[in-house]
Amino acid sequence: MKIVFAGSPEYAVPALEALVKEYGVAAVITQPDKPFGRKKTLTPTPVKSRAEALGVPVYDFNKVREHVEDVMSLGADIMITCAYGQLLSKEILNCFPKGVWNLHASLLPKFRGASPIQSAISAGETHTGVTVMKTELTLDTGGILLVKRCEIGDMTCGELSKKLSYLSAEAAVEAVALIKSGQTQLLVQDEAKATLCKKVSKADGKIDFAASPEHICRLIRAFNPEPLAYCMQGGNVLNILKAQPFEAQGEKGAVICADKRGILVGCGGGAILVKELQPAGGKRMSAADYVNGRKIKAGDILD
Repeated sequence: MKIVFAGSPEYAVPALEALVKEYGVAAVITQPDKPFGRKKTLTPTPVKSRAEALGVPVYDFNKVREHVEDVMSLGADIMITCAYGQLLSKEILNCFPKGVWNLHASLLPKFRGASPIQSAISAGETHTGVTVMKTELTLDTGGILLVKRCEIGDMTCGELSKKLSYLSAEAAVEAVALIKSGQTQLLVQDEAKATLCKKVSKADGKIDFAASPEHICRLIRAFNPEPLAYCMQGGNVLNILKAQPFEAQGEKGAVICADKRGILVGCGGGAILVKELQPAGGKRMSAADYVNGRKIKAGDILD
């Protein structure tokens, strides 16, 4: 069976590696090189870099829907997609007689869309996973081939993304085995249970200290390592990387105490103990070091 893989970020690299090792991949489709860093150096996607290292031909179309003939000429049976980053047209889907199959980082139909990992954490889900679905023209609505689950626990988005990345690799190998053997009976998604999540922005990470300690701590984990949850201190952005709920009472957003344990801040129904932070333009540091630098004290207001 001839396989094309479409993906772009680091998250998709393990799935590419697993498919190359298990079945071979005829070609990779990825996003074009983009400017990166202060010098705006054109930089390939992690998937492109890895594919080239593995000796797999790479196509980095600006708009894949404008390259139907190129995709058709690959003569592939299926395409596996993982965080590719472009919508596929009907003409592209029709290039693959055994279908296009997407590795989506949620337990569909929950969290269709662009931010399933952040959304699962911030919503307080106890479990998430990877769903292999047959791609349709509508967003993340296709029939489900298989699902792999995992616990969320107290992982940050970065930690959970890494776990799901390797789970996606396992799912990709299992999915191709099922497709090769003709075992493609699909489970129809329950539309009544469907939820949609949008791409997150820095503004979405603004901490509201009127919220509960649990809600705030989930937001902080969901936005770590990027774009980072934050509050304002004296008109300056203060990114919060790690915090935990704490039994204490204080004015919402007021620093109750600041010592070697961290920074205790009042919020709705309790408090949070900030353990790690990053001032705007500064480096990541423990909250205790921030306190030692006399950057914050009891009575200060965060908003």
